[in-house]
Amino acid sequence: MNPFRFGLALSVATVLVAKLFAAPAIIPAPASLRVTDGAPFVVTAKTNIHAAAAATPVANWLARWSGLQIVTSGAAAGGITLAIEPALRTELGDEGYTLSSHADGVTIRGATAAGVFYGVQTLRQLLPPDMERGGVRAAGGRAEVPAVEITDRPRFGWRGALLDVGRHFVTVADVKRFLDEMALHKLNVFHWHLTEDQGWRIEIKKYPRLTEIGAWRASSPVAGGNKADDGVPHGGFYTQDEIVEVVAYAAARFIRVMPEIELPGHSAAAIASYPQLGNDDSPGYAPTVQVRWGVFPYLYAPKPETFQFLDDVFGEVLALFPGEFVHIGGDEAKKDQWNVSPTAQAFIKANGLKDAHELQSWFIRRTESYLSAHGRRLVGWDEIQEGGLAAGATMMAWRDVKWAIAAARAGHDVVMTPTSHTYLDYNEGTTEEEGEKIGRGPLPLKKVYSFEPMPAELEPQFQAHVLGAQGQLWSEHLQGWPKVEFRAWPRLSALAEVVWSPREKRDYVDFKARLPALLARFDCIGINYRRPRATDDAPAAALPAK
Repeated sequence: MNPFRFGLALSVATVLVAKLFAAPAIIPAPASLRVTDGAPFVVTAKTNIHAAAAATPVANWLARWSGLQIVTSGAAAGGITLAIEPALRTELGDEGYTLSSHADGVTIRGATAAGVFYGVQTLRQLLPPDMERGGVRAAGGRAEVPAVEITDRPRFGWRGALLDVGRHFVTVADVKRFLDEMALHKLNVFHWHLTEDQGWRIEIKKYPRLTEIGAWRASSPVAGGNKADDGVPHGGFYTQDEIVEVVAYAAARFIRVMPEIELPGHSAAAIASYPQLGNDDSPGYAPTVQVRWGVFPYLYAPKPETFQFLDDVFGEVLALFPGEFVHIGGDEAKKDQWNVSPTAQAFIKANGLKDAHELQSWFIRRTESYLSAHGRRLVGWDEIQEGGLAAGATMMAWRDVKWAIAAARAGHDVVMTPTSHTYLDYNEGTTEEEGEKIGRGPLPLKKVYSFEPMPAELEPQFQAHVLGAQGQLWSEHLQGWPKVEFRAWPRLSALAEVVWSPREKRDYVDFKARLPALLARFDCIGINYRRPRATDDAPAAALPAK
């Protein structure tokens, strides 16, 4: 045989074998994925979904997405089988799964319905992106699932994303769209930032002025800035029926919704609605729904009518959100009015508090007691440790990891949310590329992927207190849903892998190689993501200190 022809044939065979056994592109990367030498499973419009009763909600989701039929009786061969086996909890935890695909079918097993759902999201990425347009019929009536064996479970239990609707309101349809995008990435906590100085977004039936007045502002800063007014009124709010609808929609995707009701600061919209709740005996007191971005001095006043208001508000909030965690903000509480209010100063003295910082801590502790008495857990930004951290509080560390380390060592749970890696409203590229500078960026994809939620300094005995991490989408400069998506994706895809995949599996070069398949899926879904650019992986300058 001609040596050249033999070498060419060998090279071609090598390429074909490599292609045959190439690992499918899945984000976040599974803990274990093995490509087998079997034939793929062929999905057609006649393929059935087989599911036990406990897996019915997951089967319903898969049926809607794929266009396949659910069969509750008969043999499972030749279809997609969803099985819940509680005994798997020891190996897989509550959110892990196994996925086995071969010529005769696909089987997904988990200890809980949540685990099976995450297995279905992996199956989704094993199927062609065209199926996002309308199931198997959109893929030409035929799709292949490669022969694989996957065993997978998340590294962290808290895999979240914050959406700020206080600065810029978004519709219920947009919120649902975001929940769908989160589900694809196996994210499981939706942090809904519902109240701000610039807008109150949740209906409270006992206090209708919160939405009659607090949900609306006269104008906003011109896009990308904070000085000139755009002259356009802005506002909106969610009715309680809409809140219930969103919470149920999230639950069907195994996403917990955590509301954030800010106190004692970031409360100008609420105080504008009910001025008696604020420090009305402080000089220059004139509360309004704010039309600028920033930090304002309007804090709740320490008096009985304020405490009753907060109890009433949280009473209605807890009835709408069944989840364990409730976020109370606690950040950026500018103490100017407390420092000069005779009422606040008298309260500080009467309660043996040292200063306004301890008054803030008193507010947090009171709220923590209320939530605890109702079976809930308080979450706050890292300022809640100022003046002393409430006994049962969970902290989100955004300014400095040192606060998370101190809180974990003191026995508190923490969620990692540092500006350096998780503030996804920050620019990704340069000002010239993106037309404006947001935050202290740029914060490129590579830097988000490099984030390690577990602080290196934290001793092993305290590491269980690190619940996980989440990405933040603050909306001062995110006018309209396309811009929210542009900031979120694919950086939130990178963060999803950070919190799901084993640390030793994370590899940025490999992630970038898998990313085009995910972006092709985004194209079919219609997500307005930022397309990676050749300059994105250049060394990023460190973000300046806050």
